[in-house]
Amino acid sequence: MASSVFASPVPHPLFRLPTMDPKQRFHTHFLDSVSSVAAIPAERQEAIDHILAGVAKLQNEVADAAEFTPSYDRRQYADTVKSLQDALNATIAKVTPRSRFQFKRPSKPTAHVDMGAPMNDPRLHPGSLSSTNHATTTSAPTHQRTESQSDARDYNASLSAPSSSLTRRPSFSSATSITLTSHADLHILLPPSASAATSSGSLTNLRRCVVDLSEPAATSPFRGLAIRDVAESVLVAGRVDGPVHITAVTNSIIVVSARQVRIHECKNVDVYLHCTSHPIIEDCSGMRFAPLPAPYTTSDGTENQWDQVDDFKWLKAGPSPNWTTLSEAERLDDEAWTTVVKGTSSTSVEEMLQKLHIPRGKRDGSPAGNSA
Repeated sequence: MASSVFASPVPHPLFRLPTMDPKQRFHTHFLDSVSSVAAIPAERQEAIDHILAGVAKLQNEVADAAEFTPSYDRRQYADTVKSLQDALNATIAKVTPRSRFQFKRPSKPTAHVDMGAPMNDPRLHPGSLSSTNHATTTSAPTHQRTESQSDARDYNASLSAPSSSLTRRPSFSSATSITLTSHADLHILLPPSASAATSSGSLTNLRRCVVDLSEPAATSPFRGLAIRDVAESVLVAGRVDGPVHITAVTNSIIVVSARQVRIHECKNVDVYLHCTSHPIIEDCSGMRFAPLPAPYTTSDGTENQWDQVDDFKWLKAGPSPNWTTLSEAERLDDEAWTTVVKGTSSTSVEEMLQKLHIPRGKRDGSPAGNSA
């Protein structure tokens, strides 16, 4: 019999009580779900996909249960889900041939069929990110596709090449996912053609950048998005149907619409948000939240819980000191999103960041530097 993700799954509850309160009912349901997911053998790709979907569903359910579960319980649930993720990642590492992860194109075109996912694909880490040190990455891994490697294109290398254009518009038309990594002082505006690559997204190791993914995400939302190691930047991520994981971001602005948002180890970040569950922060400070700006809103009718933030590191009574809401007077106006973020042929990234008040607290004409 194939081995399961957990050697010893969480025990199945012995009985159910029809009159359970919501907290106890969810606890029983959670144990049932974890036991079911943990028992699935992870040696085949279809099983891995099934487990990933199960883990993502558990994360969403934990977030949705925030209104009637104590902070301590939610943290225990999150730790249990993370254990599932870690066990799955360890199993994937064992059963996936190392040669499936290609970081360089071969010198000669070779027919190659690859069903593996790159290690920085957020689908492998629904609640956490790969341990790869993105700060030292100089180019993104070749996107794995069921096609000849000669058709692959390194979009990050193209973005890093010198150019007379102040705005870069990588098409990502020959990619299956969007990965932007290790860039500084760039204005990156993805065109609608990138909608074919929104199976997943990853934005890592960015410094003083303005990135707008909203156009392709408007027609084809990301299934999942990971943001990590970003400083003094503005990221308009657009629509995400799955979870968003934001880690180690400082002095920046993020705009995103998602079902679930988890934020870790961030400082001085303004988040303009539409979220259908409680946003979660952990090990963060100086976080400010606002509803999604008008130019990016849609009439889907879903409830926006942008201001129902749960701080997993603040278990005391009373509001957390690590986050607050942005008043209407403090929020950027519509022109910032429709004009400044889109850029012009004569506007530098430095000028754009100043107009968008990055670093935080700076205003037009003021010198760049550490935020106040």
